[in-house]
Amino acid sequence: MINKAILQLKNLSISFDTPNGEVEAVRNVNLSLQKGEILAIVGESGCGKTVLSQSVLKLLPKTSNIKNGQIFVEGEDITHYKEKKMRNLRGSVLSMVFQDPMTTLNPTIPIGKQITESILKHKRVSREEAKERAIEMLELVGIDDPIYRFNLQPHFFSGGMRQRCVLAIALASDPKILFADEPTTSLDVTVQAKILDLLLDIRDKTGISIVFISHDLGVVARIADKVAVMYAGKVVEMGTAEEVFYDPCHPYTWGLLGALPSSTIEGENLKSIQGMPPVMLDPPPGDAFAVRNEYALKIDYAEMPPMFQITQTHFAATWLLDERAPIVKPPISLKRR
Repeated sequence: MINKAILQLKNLSISFDTPNGEVEAVRNVNLSLQKGEILAIVGESGCGKTVLSQSVLKLLPKTSNIKNGQIFVEGEDITHYKEKKMRNLRGSVLSMVFQDPMTTLNPTIPIGKQITESILKHKRVSREEAKERAIEMLELVGIDDPIYRFNLQPHFFSGGMRQRCVLAIALASDPKILFADEPTTSLDVTVQAKILDLLLDIRDKTGISIVFISHDLGVVARIADKVAVMYAGKVVEMGTAEEVFYDPCHPYTWGLLGALPSSTIEGENLKSIQGMPPVMLDPPPGDAFAVRNEYALKIDYAEMPPMFQITQTHFAATWLLDERAPIVKPPISLKRR
């Protein structure tokens, strides 16, 4: 890994103007991504994962506001880039794959032409060279008989193959960073595993950096180098995948891991985190997870915890790590078997 981050978010906060007031969607997030690294951002729906990723590509609606913080891509501050500058970055430096491939694909246009047009938009090549590159990309993402399928519309492809085609479009212009927003959620388990293996293979072949967004920790365990756990717009725990999965320190992370089928004893019901995330029109003054946290301390309801450092790479925002807090061990089911 290279020490200089290819992507860095510094104290980033994003809000939305709504008829009912300002919603704080992302709150003081600090993250970094190295070249060739896969960073997974996990958490329940509505925790701010997608907003965070779309803020980097400037894909948020006009009602959004960057309240404070900075976004650096390859060392350059793009926080306040206008649309014209962002068009030069999208595709060539930053690219994104969404959950539903049909939000990206045009159902009336052959797959090959869609990939070709993406290449022509970002690279100075002839149409014939772009076509050759498109066929290469179909091969890279594992589409059999790419020359024949080049001329087929999306409805000739299965869900997994469509997602591979979307990956081909996203990778066609050699971006440095790929954002994958729940790219396997709508796929069955077998196809899901193939897409994850494909992402790992592409990372190894191209050196691309990937931000992988998911609510499924089982999927994240298979692919991530580093994990950031988000709750109520904040990163509450961050570390290597090994640290977050086998030495989790935040009670919210304990809850997420405890809800995994692999953590459940045979014959028992799946565990869940009781309660609901807070409404971010009026965030609580202390730890937003406190009302759902059976280990909450009195201070959790009054004061937001700082980010405590556990190791050089592992951090968590919980008062349980304060030297004055009682010793609380995570549930035994979360330990390595």
